[in-house]
Amino acid sequence: MAVSPTPKSANNSALAGAALLPPSFQPELPLAVALSGGADSTALLWACVQRWPGQVRAVHIHHGLQDAANLFEAHCRALCEQWQVPLVVCKVNARNEAGQSPEDAARRARYLAMSESVHQHPDLQGVKHIALAQHADDQVETLLLALSRGAGLPGLACMPSLWIRDGLQWHRPFLSLPGAKLRECLVQAGVSWIEDPTNQDEQFTRNRIRAQLLPALERAFPQFRETFARSASHAAEAQDILNDIAQVDLAGVMDNGMPNIKNLQLLSSARQSLVLRHWLKVQHQTTPSAAQLAELLSQIASCITRGHQLHLKVGRGYVRREGAGLTWTAES
Repeated sequence: MAVSPTPKSANNSALAGAALLPPSFQPELPLAVALSGGADSTALLWACVQRWPGQVRAVHIHHGLQDAANLFEAHCRALCEQWQVPLVVCKVNARNEAGQSPEDAARRARYLAMSESVHQHPDLQGVKHIALAQHADDQVETLLLALSRGAGLPGLACMPSLWIRDGLQWHRPFLSLPGAKLRECLVQAGVSWIEDPTNQDEQFTRNRIRAQLLPALERAFPQFRETFARSASHAAEAQDILNDIAQVDLAGVMDNGMPNIKNLQLLSSARQSLVLRHWLKVQHQTTPSAAQLAELLSQIASCITRGHQLHLKVGRGYVRREGAGLTWTAES
C-alpha cells in the first residue's frame, strides 16, 4: 500500500532531508543507494539526493517473494523518475534452502545482487560506495535477536556503520536515528513510500520484537536506543581486539597451510575456540554452531595418536584430519 502524505515546502524539505545524514557520512561519489520502496530506504535516497544532486544512483532488488513485489518496483521507478535518479532493477531468486531461514536467504541474495550490479551494470560505473537504510530500531532488533539466540560478541556487535565487502564500501548512515524520525520527515516533505504487508506478520520474530518489545522498552527505558547502541559498540570493539589476537594465534598454529593439531593443543580451550572460528570464517567463509565447535574442540583434545581420525560437520561443510593438520571442505 502506498503512503502519500501532504507535501510541504520544497526548500524546507530539502534541508530536512540532507540533515538526516550524519556529518561523518562522507562517501566517495557517485553513490549507490539500496532502494526497496519502503519508508527507510526512501528517506535515505531522498536525503542523499538532496545532499549530492546528480551523484546518486539507486538499486532495487526484486525478490519475487510476494504479490506486492511488482508494486514495489513500479513505485521505485516512479520515484526515481521524479527525482531524476538512475535506477537499476535486479531480479533475484531469494528462495531459502533447507535449513536456511527466509530472512537469511533474502539477505544473502540482496548483497550478492547489489555487489554484482555495482561491478557489472553500466549505469553504476564508477560506484564504489553503497548506502543501506537500516536505522536505530533495526539495530535494537538485531541485538535482541542475538541475545535470544545466546550469541557471542560477533552477534552482540550487531550491524557496523561501515565495512568493506566484495571490494566495495558499505555504509549505514541511519543507525543513530529511530524509524519514526525518518517517517516523520517523509510526511513533512510529502514524500510517499510503500508499506510492506509482511511487516505486520508476527510469525516473523523481528516483527514480534517491533510490535511487542520496542513499545515496552520505550516506556521502561526511553533512551534504550542510545544505550543499546553503546553496548553494541563496546562488543564490536572487544571483537576487533579478539580478531587481532585470533589472527596472531592462527599464524602461530599454521603448518603447511593447515592448522596444526599439536600447535592447537598448546593453546587454552578458549584460544583454540577463538582461532578455529577465525580460521573457518576468514579462510572458508563459514561459521560453526556452538555445539559443532564444542565437539571439534573435544576431538582435537583426543588427537593424541597418529591413527585418531576426525571427521565432523562444521558450518556448511566438514572438518577432517589430514596428517598432522586440519582441513575444511564444503558440503557438496
